[in-house]
Amino acid sequence: MPGLRREEVASLAGVSVEYYKRLERGNATGASDAVLEALADALQLDDAERAHLFDLARAARHIAPRRRRSPVQQRVRPVVQRILDSIDAPATVSNMRGDYLAANQLGRALYSPLFESREQPPNSARFTFLDPAAQAFFIDWENLAKDLVATLRSIAGRNPCDRALSDLVGELSTRSDAFRTWWAAHNVRYYQTCTKRLHHPVVGDLELSHEVMELSADTGLRLAIFTAEPGSRSEAALNLLASWAATPDQLPDEHPAADDARRS
Repeated sequence: MPGLRREEVASLAGVSVEYYKRLERGNATGASDAVLEALADALQLDDAERAHLFDLARAARHIAPRRRRSPVQQRVRPVVQRILDSIDAPATVSNMRGDYLAANQLGRALYSPLFESREQPPNSARFTFLDPAAQAFFIDWENLAKDLVATLRSIAGRNPCDRALSDLVGELSTRSDAFRTWWAAHNVRYYQTCTKRLHHPVVGDLELSHEVMELSADTGLRLAIFTAEPGSRSEAALNLLASWAATPDQLPDEHPAADDARRS
């Protein structure tokens, strides 16, 4: 909590200063839920921060005998791909690390800079931090990037033995100064639905609602659907994008409105 000394936090949490120092150093072995709740209250943690504290404590209790799990190749079931293809809006499926595993035609067209990026396999953090095209594609790049780091930090607390996640964090920390700096801040947040503001290289600016639903039969996989406000310029641009996705080579000749969409 800003402004409180270590001694004051310890007093509010009902623990000794030495015990609190040990918790600060990451030694949460043996910390009871009651102590963690008191500490979370003393620090006035939000829901994501509170959950992260408990995740770290659980990891500390079990990390010694466990080994890092080898990466498991995740696949999207054919029925999920059929569902994607039946959705009349951009739709994608990704896992908790942000690996893009599937998309319908319009979803792939919308996120074409990511799917066509030199940074592969397609992953939201890898594209955001390692491909310069991301800063042109995401209009609110810095805020989005910071939120992405905080989300990954929260996921890492719940999955300390996830080798693929550890490898991704290591890759990003090595290659991106921005990621390394924001990762060191230890901020956490829940993954939330939001408004995405994108600058698409074909149809220009888009402001889209972004809804995410977990696939109950596929642990850790999320279905994301993007929609535009009816009657908006973004809806017109999205319709144009659908036309381009169907006939990409014909867009410049058959759709003179492309220039208007790019300026929208």
